[in-house]
Amino acid sequence: MQPQLMSGNEAIAHGAVRAGGGFACGYPGTPSTEIVETAAKLEGIHAQWCVNEKVAMETAVGASLAGTRTVVTMKHVGLNVAMDPFMAVSLAGVNAGLVVVSADDPGMHSSQNEQDNRTLARFAKIPLLEPSDSQEAYDFMAEAFALSEEFDTPVMLRTTTRVSHGRGLVAAREPIAVEPRPYERQISKYVMVPANAKGRNHRALERLQELRARSEASALNVIEPGTMDFGIITSGVAYEYAKEAFPEAWILKLGFSNPLPYAKVLEFYGHVSKVAVVEELDPFIEEQVRAMGLPVIGKEAIPAEGELDQATVYRALAPHLAGGPAPRGPVSVPEPAQLAMAPEVDAKDLPVLPVRPPVLCPGCPHRGVFSTLRKRRMVPMGDIGCYTLGALAPLLALDTSLCMGASIGMMAGFNKALGRKAAVGVIGDSTFFHSGITALLDARYNEVEGLVVILDNRTTAMTGQQGHPGTGIHPDGSDGPAIDIVRVCLGIGVRCSTADVADYKALDKLIKDEIKTPGLGVIVVQSPCILLARPEKRTVEVVAENCNMCGLCLAIGCPAIAPGDDFISILENCIGCGLCADICNRAAILIEPAVAV
Repeated sequence: MQPQLMSGNEAIAHGAVRAGGGFACGYPGTPSTEIVETAAKLEGIHAQWCVNEKVAMETAVGASLAGTRTVVTMKHVGLNVAMDPFMAVSLAGVNAGLVVVSADDPGMHSSQNEQDNRTLARFAKIPLLEPSDSQEAYDFMAEAFALSEEFDTPVMLRTTTRVSHGRGLVAAREPIAVEPRPYERQISKYVMVPANAKGRNHRALERLQELRARSEASALNVIEPGTMDFGIITSGVAYEYAKEAFPEAWILKLGFSNPLPYAKVLEFYGHVSKVAVVEELDPFIEEQVRAMGLPVIGKEAIPAEGELDQATVYRALAPHLAGGPAPRGPVSVPEPAQLAMAPEVDAKDLPVLPVRPPVLCPGCPHRGVFSTLRKRRMVPMGDIGCYTLGALAPLLALDTSLCMGASIGMMAGFNKALGRKAAVGVIGDSTFFHSGITALLDARYNEVEGLVVILDNRTTAMTGQQGHPGTGIHPDGSDGPAIDIVRVCLGIGVRCSTADVADYKALDKLIKDEIKTPGLGVIVVQSPCILLARPEKRTVEVVAENCNMCGLCLAIGCPAIAPGDDFISILENCIGCGLCADICNRAAILIEPAVAV
């Protein structure tokens, strides 16, 4: 096949398909737009626009978890919108390869700033690849997917306007055969509650050192010999400018620029007596080289704003070369920082304290929803709220919790990638207003097959019963207009029904029927928070001779139910919601008439 003339954006799309990518999404923004547009014309990959970059990132995470290699695209400022899921998935990790394309815009050709998103890759502790032309944009996609899966991390592919829109010949490579990666439930990995996130954060720090070793050995980082006693460290399109401005200089070309390969930088300094860093915008590489104790010419010569070109690079560095060699700095590399570990403590020196894990309150209306969802062969995508506790034992009713509003986008990506209704999104009413509405709009626009369950407990329960648009309650306690969730859903053309957990059997049937119904549906479970409402306390009685300790009632995770030797016990903190009685198949739990409290 003859090489084809492609822009960098077109090359990224073609490179993704060549590398087994099956899902592409993003929000249009110059200079990234053509990636999704090109992917939409190619066979073997599903491409879609999302309503914003946050939803796009969440959708991409869902597709990755479903086992499909995925690329999500946005311009540099778009990553600001997506930072919440971006930072969370850097800890949670991926299933199939996940590549985040950040298209930066030096010179602000079509942007409100010229933000340098290399810093965000370092901030997130993830690999950063920087192609310098269309061929590398094509080739680097395969390396990005491979790194993502090997190191269980998203990978940033950072381009700039000239790489995105510049055109060059691209030679097609042999397609890579990729086996589907089955989804495996891993609550400790994908549910970012503090206890899990601490372990994942530790792993991210370990991974960073492993990635640095890979960067040292990567063929994407190469020392190009020269005939001058002068070297240039550079990356991305700035490499092209530096090479044209000083064709006889030694060059350290960084295609895998985060983590920085310390040893390779040191090796480079052994060849020349003077080194400059040529990079657009921030002194990203320069500052790290200086931190190694090595002398370098950087932003005192190279402009820190606007685009570079070969003439600008030559004018900036030529005066420094005329002044003779700079003094050699210390040729040593600091050892990578060791992970800070807490000192070991002998267990016998610690006081014995009772274990008290967080748990949903007795009578919490969410518990009934989780109990019926758990019976369905669906992947439950969770969200941020007190209902995230549904992921914990014994409920084990949520598989993911990434960031505010992510459940709907992740469900949409998961189902789109598999081509069927395989996941359900579970979100609270406050979180729905926070950032779930845009994801639901997106799911409707992209004709997603799926189910969203909105747990409407009429408050922002997790943070202390604050009001939100669904309640109309202002911070001062005054009443304002309340937004009807059902009307919002119907208004965008989504099928919507309501339920109350007080009628568990009706709720169970509604969820069962909705899962079987084609298209996108929403169930709004309207049951007030037990701490906010004034419940009717009902007495619950155990019929000992009917109880065989089957464990069904214990599995709902209510702290008012305790196991005994021969039958279960109901504790004094029970409010008599009746869920345990509805679930019991042996009439071993009876609910007596309500008493006003």
